[in-house]
Amino acid sequence: MDLQSPPTEAPQQPERTERRGLLIVNTGDGKGKSTAAFGLALRAHGRGKAVKVYQFMKVPSARFGEHRAFEALGVPVEGLGDGFSWKSKDLEHSAELARQGWARAAALINAGEHFLVVLDEITYPLIYGWLPLDDVVQTLSQRPRDVHVVLTGRDCPPEIVAIADTVTEMRKVKHAYEAGIPAQRGIED
Repeated sequence: MDLQSPPTEAPQQPERTERRGLLIVNTGDGKGKSTAAFGLALRAHGRGKAVKVYQFMKVPSARFGEHRAFEALGVPVEGLGDGFSWKSKDLEHSAELARQGWARAAALINAGEHFLVVLDEITYPLIYGWLPLDDVVQTLSQRPRDVHVVLTGRDCPPEIVAIADTVTEMRKVKHAYEAGIPAQRGIED
């Protein structure tokens, strides 16, 4: 697609069918995966829809900027982990937290009462083998028809990419951290 000049005709679109819940994946090594998912959560919440955000790598007591904003707006966010794996003192405990968190998230998805469920950073416990990929794929594939689910994290397993409706890969071109600039409050947290 040439982005230098305007299109001369509308792109061909497939025939529209009935609306249904979408499975959306934000993956890749670039920034913005969680931020994009949070934007969808805010959009849905703004439309009066029931939304739940699960963060698989954050501790339940986390108070990052998104937690403060979601709390002020009444969007429920739940940390399911004990921090990133390289900081964990007990990886089996981290894995058990991920399994318990997935059980809660899967039950919520299957209940069909939420318009949108965000599974932030779920790819990491999948990659580490802490969650059964087949169970996650089955739950996502067989979820109630009107439930939208967004998954975030690097290296999304191809089995999930295959069943997703929309997949966006964020690609890092460069990152301030690589130039020695530390994480910025309000940008990275």
